Amino acid sequence: MVEVKTKQPEVNIGLVGHVDHGKTSLLQAISGKWADTHSEELKKGITIKLGYADVNLYENKGKISTSEGKYLRTISFIDAPGHETLMATMLSGAAIMDGALLMISVNEECPQPQTKEHLMALDLIGIRSIIIIQNKVDLVSKEKALENYKKIKEFVRGTVAENAPIIPISAQHKVNIDLVLEAIEKNIPTPKRNEKQELMMLIARSFDINKPGTKINNLVGGVVGGTIKQGVLKLNEKVIICPGRKILEKNVNVWVPIETEIVTIKTGGQIVQSVGPGGSIAVLTKLDPAIVKSDQLTGNIVCLPDKQPPIIYDLVFASLLLKEVVGVKKNTNVEPIKLGEPLMLNVNSATTAGIVNKVEKDKVFVKLKVPVCAEYGSKIAISRHMGGRWRLIGTGIILKE
Repeated sequence: MVEVKTKQPEVNIGLVGHVDHGKTSLLQAISGKWADTHSEELKKGITIKLGYADVNLYENKGKISTSEGKYLRTISFIDAPGHETLMATMLSGAAIMDGALLMISVNEECPQPQTKEHLMALDLIGIRSIIIIQNKVDLVSKEKALENYKKIKEFVRGTVAENAPIIPISAQHKVNIDLVLEAIEKNIPTPKRNEKQELMMLIARSFDINKPGTKINNLVGGVVGGTIKQGVLKLNEKVIICPGRKILEKNVNVWVPIETEIVTIKTGGQIVQSVGPGGSIAVLTKLDPAIVKSDQLTGNIVCLPDKQPPIIYDLVFASLLLKEVVGVKKNTNVEPIKLGEPLMLNVNSATTAGIVNKVEKDKVFVKLKVPVCAEYGSKIAISRHMGGRWRLIGTGIILKE
């Protein structure tokens, strides 16, 4: 007998790894949902934008499933792109992950460049709950699978995933999906949340849900999706979104926070009156749909009026750089950050870029092209433009100048 529950997802779990290693196929095997719905994703067969799906977990006679038994919890899955040109999107998604499934294809050499890069990103961002998924075991012999297993163990030795469980599966044929669910329940706990702090929702997606040809009287406001980092969001509450929208003021681009009102809150497939920190949520607002379409508000935060963190145009951070660049086949040392060089920075769910205009012994000063809204002390990911790609080179902590 199914025990029906309506509840906000408690934890965000990312699916990460090299391109075409089966992340979206595993999400479909678990949830029944194909997360690649963008037109370019369907055409190219790869994940471009972050995909989402919620799943209820149940226990029945010691077995974990998504269909029947005693209700355990609801989980939000985040499908991150694996292509090297989309690392910024993966890093933005990682900002809202509590744990991760690292996908490794058994029929390819281990590790692939983005397997290394994604694992390093998880480590730098502070994600410690990791499960390794050894996918496509149906395509190789037992001996080949065991050989690949040994290479995985060698690859993760000395990393944050050294003791992570390794689950052999075939996502395409839904083999061992039950073992994946059991590993999730055992190894990725629900983090402690803080509802008493000031509201901060990280926006990971924004879109217009009105269909072409909708009559003016039937139009609804824009939708923002993401997760609440802290605090509580309530129905009919007035909020601000910042940094907001760009305007030209005295021939200078400035960003102005956007005021709006919460019309509907949806989580776990249900409409609720309020929602706290946890898994993915979708919020219908009174925003002009033109403001939110095509993820225009991705990287913004939702907070209460007069309670927002500072809007930062000139970012100062203390850096911790890697010894070697990850995501490339040839070993390359990470050089110190230099005056005048461009950097890509991931702050919460925001991706921005800027030029280094000052370097001190323990501080780096960057003039941002697009400002970010973040608290001092927040962690950031740092990437450098190398060989035509942005490469992850380290992390930093935002400082108050």
